Amino acid sequence: MTQPSQNPWTRQQQPDPGPQQLQQGPPQQSDLTPRGPATPQHGVPAPAEDQRLPKFAIPAADTLWWVGVHGGAGETTMSQLLPGTRAAGHRWPIPPPPVPTPVVLVARTHGSGLRAAQRAAIEWASGVVQGVAVLGLVLIADAPGRLPRVLDDFADIVGGGVPRVWDIPWIEEWRRGEDPTPDNTPDEVFEVLESIYALRASNPAGYPAPY
Repeated sequence: MTQPSQNPWTRQQQPDPGPQQLQQGPPQQSDLTPRGPATPQHGVPAPAEDQRLPKFAIPAADTLWWVGVHGGAGETTMSQLLPGTRAAGHRWPIPPPPVPTPVVLVARTHGSGLRAAQRAAIEWASGVVQGVAVLGLVLIADAPGRLPRVLDDFADIVGGGVPRVWDIPWIEEWRRGEDPTPDNTPDEVFEVLESIYALRASNPAGYPAPY
């Protein structure tokens, strides 16, 4: 799997960093350790056919893919944030055997987005998606401020079905249509990108994914 020589989204690219923008160290090993199931689970029933994401063939497991689980999830934005990765167009990218391709699910934090993330997580956990290694789920805030309690609790339930969850806050500049850049990206996003970059660089193809 082709890996970039340097993570382009580090604090080192911030011009004249202030005290809150100094580069932090690499993610701790605990950030890379799965907190939820890392492989499909026996006995999980697959969603109905009309509740599953489409699939498409890719020639090889040569990059990380962002799988937006619903329209407007933010997979294109995530691919812009981490160059060398790709948006899957709300589909599962399926390479030929035997090496699985790493994917990160992407969803918004509104109710329909969380339900779509849950369906995708169940679909993967059931084992009907062959050839992908799900690294985790990125939840992108759908509005400023804290999530209502009911959605926050539901997000915890959904997150329990995937290896890891990363949270992206509401970013007003992105809502206005500005392309994501280091200048309009808050620290929380850098931390997410650094964690995912570290996973991508640590041989994610080694994550079990049956064919």
